[in-house]
Amino acid sequence: MTTRTATSIGLFAVLFWSLLAVLTAATGKIPPFQLAAMTFLVGGLVGMTSWIVRPQGLKALYQKPMVWALGLGGLFGYHALYFAALRMAPPAEAGLLNYLWPLLIVLFSSLLPGEHLRRAHVVGALLGFAGVAVLIAGRGALDARAEYVPGYVCAFIAAFVWATYSVLSRRFGEVPTDAVAGFCLMTSLLSLLCHLVFETTVWPETTSQWLALLALGIGPVGAAFYVWDIGMKRGDIRLLGVASYATPVLSTLLLVAAGYAEPSATLAISCGLIVLGALVATLMPRAFSAGAGTDSAPK
Repeated sequence: MTTRTATSIGLFAVLFWSLLAVLTAATGKIPPFQLAAMTFLVGGLVGMTSWIVRPQGLKALYQKPMVWALGLGGLFGYHALYFAALRMAPPAEAGLLNYLWPLLIVLFSSLLPGEHLRRAHVVGALLGFAGVAVLIAGRGALDARAEYVPGYVCAFIAAFVWATYSVLSRRFGEVPTDAVAGFCLMTSLLSLLCHLVFETTVWPETTSQWLALLALGIGPVGAAFYVWDIGMKRGDIRLLGVASYATPVLSTLLLVAAGYAEPSATLAISCGLIVLGALVATLMPRAFSAGAGTDSAPK
Protein backbone atom coordinates (compact mmCIF):
# COMPACT_ATOMS: atom_id res chain seq x y z
CA MET A 1 0.00 0.00 0.00
CA THR A 2 1.39 3.41 -0.98
CA THR A 3 1.57 6.42 1.32
CA ARG A 4 -0.96 8.26 -0.83
CA THR A 5 -3.47 5.39 -0.70
CA ALA A 6 -3.11 5.02 3.07
CA THR A 7 -3.51 8.78 3.54
CA SER A 8 -6.67 8.75 1.41
CA ILE A 9 -8.06 5.91 3.52
CA GLY A 10 -7.17 7.79 6.72
CA LEU A 11 -9.08 10.85 5.50
CA PHE A 12 -12.31 8.86 5.67
CA ALA A 13 -11.95 9.03 9.47
CA VAL A 14 -12.37 12.82 9.24
CA LEU A 15 -15.58 12.33 7.27
CA PHE A 16 -16.88 9.74 9.72
CA TRP A 17 -16.07 11.90 12.75
CA SER A 18 -17.88 14.85 11.18
CA LEU A 19 -21.07 12.77 11.59
CA LEU A 20 -20.43 12.29 15.31
CA ALA A 21 -22.29 15.37 16.57
CA VAL A 22 -25.39 15.06 14.40
CA LEU A 23 -25.76 11.32 15.07
CA THR A 24 -25.15 11.81 18.80
CA ALA A 25 -27.86 14.49 18.87
CA ALA A 26 -30.19 12.09 17.08
CA THR A 27 -29.73 9.37 19.74
CA GLY A 28 -31.54 11.42 22.38
CA LYS A 29 -30.37 11.80 25.98
CA ILE A 30 -28.31 8.65 26.45
CA PRO A 31 -25.54 9.27 29.07
CA PRO A 32 -22.01 9.52 27.61
CA PHE A 33 -20.51 6.33 29.05
CA GLN A 34 -23.60 4.31 28.20
CA LEU A 35 -23.49 5.66 24.66
CA ALA A 36 -19.78 4.79 24.44
CA ALA A 37 -20.43 1.27 25.73
CA MET A 38 -23.15 0.65 23.16
CA THR A 39 -21.44 2.24 20.17
CA PHE A 40 -17.99 0.76 20.82
CA LEU A 41 -19.66 -2.64 21.06
CA VAL A 42 -21.08 -2.08 17.58
CA GLY A 43 -17.72 -0.74 16.42
CA GLY A 44 -15.94 -3.85 17.67
CA LEU A 45 -18.46 -6.11 15.97
CA VAL A 46 -17.90 -4.16 12.73
CA GLY A 47 -14.27 -5.22 12.76
CA MET A 48 -15.12 -8.79 13.68
CA THR A 49 -17.50 -9.30 10.74
CA SER A 50 -14.57 -9.73 8.36
CA TRP A 51 -13.31 -12.61 10.49
CA ILE A 52 -16.14 -14.74 9.15
CA VAL A 53 -14.23 -15.03 5.87
CA ARG A 54 -10.84 -14.21 7.44
CA PRO A 55 -10.52 -16.40 10.56
CA GLN A 56 -6.86 -15.41 10.82
CA GLY A 57 -7.98 -11.94 11.86
CA LEU A 58 -8.76 -13.33 15.31
CA LYS A 59 -5.02 -13.81 15.87
CA ALA A 60 -4.64 -10.02 15.94
CA LEU A 61 -6.07 -10.02 19.46
CA TYR A 62 -2.96 -11.77 20.75
CA GLN A 63 -0.77 -8.73 21.32
CA LYS A 64 1.84 -7.66 23.82
CA PRO A 65 0.61 -5.81 26.95
CA MET A 66 2.25 -2.64 25.63
CA VAL A 67 0.09 -2.77 22.49
CA TRP A 68 -3.07 -3.26 24.54
CA ALA A 69 -2.04 -0.41 26.84
CA LEU A 70 -1.63 1.87 23.83
CA GLY A 71 -4.93 0.83 22.26
CA LEU A 72 -7.01 1.13 25.44
CA GLY A 73 -5.20 4.29 26.48
CA GLY A 74 -6.04 5.83 23.12
CA LEU A 75 -9.65 4.75 22.75
CA PHE A 76 -10.94 4.45 26.31
CA GLY A 77 -8.51 6.88 27.96
CA TYR A 78 -9.21 9.65 25.47
CA HIS A 79 -12.99 9.31 25.65
CA ALA A 80 -13.04 9.05 29.44
CA LEU A 81 -10.99 12.25 29.75
CA TYR A 82 -13.09 14.04 27.15
CA PHE A 83 -16.36 13.07 28.86
CA ALA A 84 -14.94 14.26 32.18
CA ALA A 85 -13.95 17.56 30.58
CA LEU A 86 -17.47 18.09 29.24
CA ARG A 87 -18.91 17.41 32.70
CA MET A 88 -16.58 19.80 34.53
CA ALA A 89 -16.18 22.65 32.03
CA PRO A 90 -18.21 24.47 29.36
CA PRO A 91 -18.26 22.45 26.12
CA ALA A 92 -16.90 25.35 24.00
CA GLU A 93 -13.72 25.85 25.99
CA ALA A 94 -13.24 22.12 26.55
CA GLY A 95 -13.68 21.47 22.84
CA LEU A 96 -11.15 24.15 21.92
CA LEU A 97 -8.48 22.71 24.21
CA ASN A 98 -9.27 19.20 23.02
CA TYR A 99 -8.73 20.25 19.42
CA LEU A 100 -5.07 20.80 20.08
CA TRP A 101 -4.62 17.12 19.13
CA PRO A 102 -4.24 17.66 15.36
CA LEU A 103 -1.50 20.23 15.99
CA LEU A 104 0.16 17.87 18.48
CA ILE A 105 0.08 15.08 15.90
CA VAL A 106 1.94 17.32 13.47
CA LEU A 107 4.53 18.23 16.12
CA PHE A 108 4.92 14.71 17.55
CA SER A 109 5.37 13.21 14.08
CA SER A 110 8.83 14.80 13.93
CA LEU A 111 9.94 12.37 16.64
CA LEU A 112 9.32 9.36 14.39
CA PRO A 113 12.24 7.75 12.54
CA GLY A 114 12.67 9.19 9.06
CA GLU A 115 10.18 12.04 9.63
CA HIS A 116 11.07 15.74 9.52
CA LEU A 117 9.00 18.66 10.72
CA ARG A 118 8.26 21.10 7.90
CA ARG A 119 7.22 24.68 8.55
CA ALA A 120 4.39 24.40 6.05
CA HIS A 121 2.76 21.63 8.10
CA VAL A 122 3.10 23.62 11.34
CA VAL A 123 1.67 26.76 9.71
CA GLY A 124 -1.16 24.72 8.22
CA ALA A 125 -1.95 23.16 11.60
CA LEU A 126 -1.91 26.57 13.31
CA LEU A 127 -4.28 27.97 10.69
CA GLY A 128 -6.54 24.98 11.26
CA PHE A 129 -6.50 25.55 15.01
CA ALA A 130 -7.29 29.23 14.44
CA GLY A 131 -10.28 28.14 12.36
CA VAL A 132 -11.55 25.93 15.18
CA ALA A 133 -10.97 28.74 17.70
CA VAL A 134 -13.04 31.14 15.57
CA LEU A 135 -15.79 28.55 15.21
CA ILE A 136 -16.00 27.84 18.94
CA ALA A 137 -15.64 31.50 19.97
CA GLY A 138 -18.55 32.31 17.69
CA ARG A 139 -20.86 30.11 19.76
CA GLY A 140 -20.61 32.40 22.76
CA ALA A 141 -18.31 34.15 25.21
CA LEU A 142 -15.50 31.97 26.50
CA ASP A 143 -15.61 31.35 30.25
CA ALA A 144 -12.31 31.08 32.12
CA ARG A 145 -13.55 30.71 35.71
CA ALA A 146 -11.23 28.83 38.08
CA GLU A 147 -13.88 26.22 38.93
CA TYR A 148 -13.61 24.93 35.36
CA VAL A 149 -9.86 24.36 35.54
CA PRO A 150 -10.14 20.59 36.28
CA GLY A 151 -12.28 20.21 33.16
CA TYR A 152 -9.82 22.20 31.08
CA VAL A 153 -6.97 20.04 32.36
CA CYS A 154 -8.86 16.88 31.36
CA ALA A 155 -9.49 18.29 27.87
CA PHE A 156 -5.83 19.25 27.50
CA ILE A 157 -4.62 15.82 28.64
CA ALA A 158 -7.16 14.17 26.31
CA ALA A 159 -5.59 16.01 23.38
CA PHE A 160 -2.16 14.67 24.36
CA VAL A 161 -3.53 11.15 24.81
CA TRP A 162 -5.14 11.01 21.37
CA ALA A 163 -2.13 12.57 19.63
CA THR A 164 0.22 10.16 21.42
CA TYR A 165 -1.92 7.15 20.53
CA SER A 166 -2.12 8.22 16.90
CA VAL A 167 1.59 8.87 16.44
CA LEU A 168 2.78 5.85 18.43
CA SER A 169 0.58 3.64 16.25
CA ARG A 170 3.27 4.22 13.63
CA ARG A 171 5.87 2.65 15.93
CA PHE A 172 3.71 -0.47 16.09
CA GLY A 173 3.14 -0.68 12.35
CA GLU A 174 3.47 -4.45 12.43
CA VAL A 175 0.29 -4.73 14.55
CA PRO A 176 -2.59 -5.49 12.17
CA THR A 177 -5.59 -3.17 12.07
CA ASP A 178 -7.74 -6.15 13.15
CA ALA A 179 -6.46 -5.48 16.67
CA VAL A 180 -8.56 -2.30 16.76
CA ALA A 181 -11.66 -4.51 17.05
CA GLY A 182 -10.30 -5.82 20.34
CA PHE A 183 -9.56 -2.28 21.54
CA CYS A 184 -13.15 -1.28 20.72
CA LEU A 185 -14.65 -4.25 22.58
CA MET A 186 -12.53 -3.64 25.69
CA THR A 187 -13.37 0.07 25.55
CA SER A 188 -17.03 -0.92 25.45
CA LEU A 189 -16.59 -3.07 28.55
CA LEU A 190 -14.70 -0.37 30.49
CA SER A 191 -17.29 2.23 29.45
CA LEU A 192 -20.06 -0.07 30.70
CA LEU A 193 -18.35 -0.32 34.09
CA CYS A 194 -18.06 3.48 34.27
CA HIS A 195 -21.70 3.80 33.26
CA LEU A 196 -22.83 1.46 36.03
CA VAL A 197 -20.83 3.46 38.58
CA PHE A 198 -21.51 7.03 37.48
CA GLU A 199 -24.69 7.14 35.38
CA THR A 200 -28.36 6.20 35.22
CA THR A 201 -29.38 4.09 32.23
CA VAL A 202 -31.49 5.80 29.58
CA TRP A 203 -32.63 3.70 26.61
CA PRO A 204 -33.44 5.07 23.16
CA GLU A 205 -37.17 5.79 22.90
CA THR A 206 -37.79 5.64 19.16
CA THR A 207 -36.74 3.59 16.16
CA SER A 208 -34.90 6.59 14.73
CA GLN A 209 -32.83 6.90 17.90
CA TRP A 210 -31.88 3.22 17.71
CA LEU A 211 -30.93 3.64 14.05
CA ALA A 212 -28.83 6.72 14.90
CA LEU A 213 -27.07 4.74 17.62
CA LEU A 214 -26.38 1.89 15.19
CA ALA A 215 -25.06 4.32 12.57
CA LEU A 216 -22.87 5.95 15.22
CA GLY A 217 -21.32 2.60 16.09
CA ILE A 218 -20.79 1.59 12.47
CA GLY A 219 -19.23 4.87 11.32
CA PRO A 220 -17.77 7.46 13.77
CA VAL A 221 -17.16 4.94 16.57
CA GLY A 222 -16.41 1.98 14.33
CA ALA A 223 -15.02 2.23 10.83
CA ALA A 224 -13.38 5.57 11.63
CA PHE A 225 -10.88 3.97 14.02
CA TYR A 226 -9.95 1.26 11.51
CA VAL A 227 -9.24 3.67 8.65
CA TRP A 228 -7.45 6.07 11.05
CA ASP A 229 -5.19 3.20 12.11
CA ILE A 230 -4.29 2.54 8.47
CA GLY A 231 -3.63 6.23 7.85
CA MET A 232 -1.46 6.63 10.94
CA LYS A 233 0.61 3.51 10.24
CA ARG A 234 1.15 3.91 6.50
CA GLY A 235 0.01 7.40 5.46
CA ASP A 236 1.21 11.00 5.78
CA ILE A 237 0.70 11.67 9.48
CA ARG A 238 1.26 15.42 9.24
CA LEU A 239 -1.23 15.91 6.42
CA LEU A 240 -3.82 13.81 8.25
CA GLY A 241 -3.24 15.91 11.37
CA VAL A 242 -3.90 19.15 9.50
CA ALA A 243 -6.88 17.67 7.66
CA SER A 244 -8.44 16.67 10.99
CA TYR A 245 -9.28 20.32 11.64
CA ALA A 246 -12.00 19.95 9.01
CA THR A 247 -13.93 17.69 11.40
CA PRO A 248 -15.59 20.39 13.58
CA VAL A 249 -16.43 22.52 10.55
CA LEU A 250 -17.97 19.64 8.61
CA SER A 251 -19.75 18.61 11.81
CA THR A 252 -21.21 22.09 12.23
CA LEU A 253 -22.29 22.20 8.58
CA LEU A 254 -24.12 18.91 9.07
CA LEU A 255 -25.78 20.24 12.24
CA VAL A 256 -26.93 23.26 10.24
CA ALA A 257 -28.26 21.03 7.47
CA ALA A 258 -30.09 18.87 10.02
CA GLY A 259 -31.62 21.87 11.75
CA TYR A 260 -29.66 21.55 15.01
CA ALA A 261 -27.67 24.78 14.43
CA GLU A 262 -27.85 28.06 12.52
CA PRO A 263 -25.45 29.23 9.77
CA SER A 264 -23.18 32.14 10.71
CA ALA A 265 -20.36 34.35 9.51
CA THR A 266 -17.97 32.71 11.97
CA LEU A 267 -18.67 29.36 10.31
CA ALA A 268 -17.66 30.83 6.94
CA ILE A 269 -14.47 32.38 8.40
CA SER A 270 -13.62 29.11 10.13
CA CYS A 271 -14.08 27.19 6.88
CA GLY A 272 -11.78 29.64 5.09
CA LEU A 273 -9.00 29.33 7.68
CA ILE A 274 -9.12 25.56 7.73
CA VAL A 275 -9.16 25.30 3.93
CA LEU A 276 -6.21 27.72 3.79
CA GLY A 277 -4.35 25.65 6.38
CA ALA A 278 -4.94 22.47 4.38
CA LEU A 279 -3.71 24.15 1.20
CA VAL A 280 -0.57 25.43 2.90
CA ALA A 281 0.19 21.99 4.39
CA THR A 282 -0.51 20.21 1.10
CA LEU A 283 0.96 22.51 -1.54
CA MET A 284 3.80 24.41 0.13
CA PRO A 285 6.05 21.39 0.86
CA ARG A 286 5.68 20.33 -2.77
CA ALA A 287 6.57 23.83 -3.93
CA PHE A 288 9.73 23.81 -1.82
CA SER A 289 10.54 20.32 -3.09
CA ALA A 290 10.14 21.38 -6.70
CA GLY A 291 12.30 24.44 -6.16
CA ALA A 292 15.09 22.94 -4.08
CA GLY A 293 14.77 19.22 -4.57
CA THR A 294 15.57 18.60 -0.93
CA ASP A 295 12.25 18.60 0.92
CA SER A 296 10.44 15.83 -0.80
CA ALA A 297 7.19 14.41 0.51
CA PRO A 298 7.31 10.88 1.91
CA LYS A 299 6.89 8.12 -0.63
